[in-house]
Amino acid sequence: MARLVQVAAVGELAPGQRKVVQAEGMFVAIFNVGGTYYAIEDRCTHDDGPLGDGELDEFEIECPRHGARFDIRDGKVRRFPAVTPVRRFEVKVEGEAVLIELG
Repeated sequence: MARLVQVAAVGELAPGQRKVVQAEGMFVAIFNVGGTYYAIEDRCTHDDGPLGDGELDEFEIECPRHGARFDIRDGKVRRFPAVTPVRRFEVKVEGEAVLIELG
């Protein structure tokens, strides 16, 4: 069963900003792009690199280790060497809380 976990407050992340949090034993990168929040696991599927440290170009995050790219909206691979999508999470905003859906 899915459960909602708070990962940030609305005022914490201005458009263009990101934050890496720990939620239930995993690291999750939260992005605010144009006022919309996105969340992916902070782990490149190629070699476990920290995606939250990578360069964000519109909706694509580049792993700082080997340049794999992923779409933060759906987790799909956009450039090798990764071939497996990154886990992404549904994001909900309730009041001032930014929540992700786990489970």
